[in-house]
Amino acid sequence: MLIKLYEENPNQREIEKVLEVLRNGGIIIYPTDTVYGLGCDITNVKAVEKIAHYKKVQIEKSNMSFICSDLSHLSDYAKPISNTIFKLLKRNLPGPFTFILEANSNVPKYFKGKKKTVGIRVPDNNIIREIVHQLGNPILSTSVYDEDEVIEYTTDPELIHEKFEDFADLVIDGGYGDNVASTVIDCTMDVPTIVRQGKGVVQE
Repeated sequence: MLIKLYEENPNQREIEKVLEVLRNGGIIIYPTDTVYGLGCDITNVKAVEKIAHYKKVQIEKSNMSFICSDLSHLSDYAKPISNTIFKLLKRNLPGPFTFILEANSNVPKYFKGKKKTVGIRVPDNNIIREIVHQLGNPILSTSVYDEDEVIEYTTDPELIHEKFEDFADLVIDGGYGDNVASTVIDCTMDVPTIVRQGKGVVQE
């Protein structure tokens, strides 16, 4: 299924279709402020396993992150953070960044493994933030971007749908995507460290 949503005013009826897919354990492809994302409800282990199998990774060793609607989800999934880190997040989110934080006991065990961290994304994209807000908990996030693929396949939602229609239950057309992933910042040390420079410049 391919549906069109506009960032300025996402149609509620179409959002309901997305929510139904997620609540039934389905997999969606959705726009962000960087590349298109592949995801599911983080509480649905079968859907999470399906994505991990598709990406040929073990869940607990993967670099999948959570898409949150805002920073209010932080205390749900991350251990308490310092004022300095909180200000860093507040200054840069919503935005094209993934912040790695220490995970708390609410993060499903199958994500943590031995690393005990969680990646948090709050994209500057109203479509996916509204979906997550209405769902009531984060969705899994991993990019459809593949360095070996033709760029159009990962930026044009109609071509993405063509390529992934046998795997994803629903693709959201939110316009052309980017082909540069998010910048990843590790906040588990004393000093935040950029571990992958992607789109966006961090406001210190």
